[in-house]
Amino acid sequence: MKLPFQEQDLCPNKAESCNNGGFSITPPHSVSQREAMQILQPASAPTSPLASPNLTSTTSTTFSLNVASCSSEATTSNNSSTNTASNSSPCLLLQHGEGTIDPNWQATKPSVRERNAAMFNNELMADVRFVVGNPGHTQCIPAHKYVLATGSSVFYAMFYGGLAEDKEEIEVPDVEPSAFLTLLKYLYCDEIHLEADTVLATLYVAKKYIVPHLARACVNYLETSLTAKNACLLLSQSRLFEEPDLMQRCWEVIDAQAEMALRSEGFVDIDMATLESVLSRETLNCKEMHLFEAALNWAGAECLRKEIDPTPENKRAVLNSALFLIRLPTMSLEDFANHAAQLGVLTPEETIDIFLHFTAHSKPNLSFPTRTRAGLKPQVCHRFQSCAYRSNQWRYRGRCDSIQFSVDKRIFVVGFGLYGSSNGAADYTVKIELKRLGRVLAEHNTKFFSDGSSNTFHVYFEHPIQVEPESYYTASAILDGVELSYFGQEGMSEAAVGAVTFQFQCSSESTNGTGVQGGQIPELIFYGPTQPPEDH
Repeated sequence: MKLPFQEQDLCPNKAESCNNGGFSITPPHSVSQREAMQILQPASAPTSPLASPNLTSTTSTTFSLNVASCSSEATTSNNSSTNTASNSSPCLLLQHGEGTIDPNWQATKPSVRERNAAMFNNELMADVRFVVGNPGHTQCIPAHKYVLATGSSVFYAMFYGGLAEDKEEIEVPDVEPSAFLTLLKYLYCDEIHLEADTVLATLYVAKKYIVPHLARACVNYLETSLTAKNACLLLSQSRLFEEPDLMQRCWEVIDAQAEMALRSEGFVDIDMATLESVLSRETLNCKEMHLFEAALNWAGAECLRKEIDPTPENKRAVLNSALFLIRLPTMSLEDFANHAAQLGVLTPEETIDIFLHFTAHSKPNLSFPTRTRAGLKPQVCHRFQSCAYRSNQWRYRGRCDSIQFSVDKRIFVVGFGLYGSSNGAADYTVKIELKRLGRVLAEHNTKFFSDGSSNTFHVYFEHPIQVEPESYYTASAILDGVELSYFGQEGMSEAAVGAVTFQFQCSSESTNGTGVQGGQIPELIFYGPTQPPEDH
């Protein structure tokens, strides 16, 4: 791909790429996500490094950061001052923005900020024009060199550096027009308006022109919208954009909710390097069968991208060495025999050797790893300092024990620790539930056996539930079994576990006496960040 002439001049020895503060402008491998974040690559423009991402959601989400407010008059002029390319010249003569039609418009804007904002996307006094977007889908955007150069070292080098050329039109085929306008909005107005369907493209343009504050706002937005459905694609993009913090957040979600992440539609659109990093991951919290299925789903999509039939042989071919990152010998014999061995991806020799690994005393050498993944180690938050039992004091009568909690960092709730019978061994059935703002996030009906001791007994949800910081959640349990039980006392309103701090408060849904100071649900079991090692 030929870059705009100014960017090539910045790195005369590298015609195809330019490194701006660690970010390579060389077009990355494009990927797409269908569930929550999608990057669509038009077939007519295969060289575009990042086309418009399209996050589909049930609700429209906009993130706005007003660093310094612009005048409302300036923002009303934006849409009327753009045009598409013509055959003779990409940029046509445009009208002034509404805020500058009055010849004495300066008198109506008392601050430098308002006057500067009036120039945003405005032909008035514009001394450069950008033809932005893929050929055939371009938009002409007027700008002012001085404003751009004061906000970006790349623009400064373009217009005022030693290799600058005085060119009135600059083609930017690798950037989406909406993302470029978001960049200019920030440079002119100190305003950042991010939307789900353009945030990745905006991050790309912020990196391309070295505008770190805008890039950080994009990363923050992506971190707050991170879920198991988009974590794998965002991991791929964070590797591309060299954003280690975002990568770490993605890994936290993928590790804890691996099964959901692997089954998301966006997983099949990640690049090969990201696929290999996922398959190599030691801390994934899922069965190996799920990894094998996800790898084959990815291979099927890759076959379609290569325009070949997704046969078992072709799937194996596109997976190549990544197949041998899957720890097939660590599956259960039942999973391997009834599913993996019958899909036609493995050779007969590989299938026989793995069966012998399961059953024979003398095991053959295998090309697949034989060590089970470590997974994640659950952490436990204890909210009582002691427990007790007193005759006729604490009883289960099918009523709800409930407590509210919040955390200061994202965690994934796995289950609860509960007290059991204080009157000898007993079986219990229990319904556990996690809510946020009255909406049920997860519930599970299960059983546990109490041996009559004061120990807690752990019950688990079917899948870990993502819990965001600075918001209250409600944990509830309804037990049915021997009525008399142990109960917690000397409860704490705040407790720290590793790097996570919990806050507790009473719940209005609690009808059996549980509160902050005493009662049931003594433990929250979760995956989350651990305490970083202390510096010595």
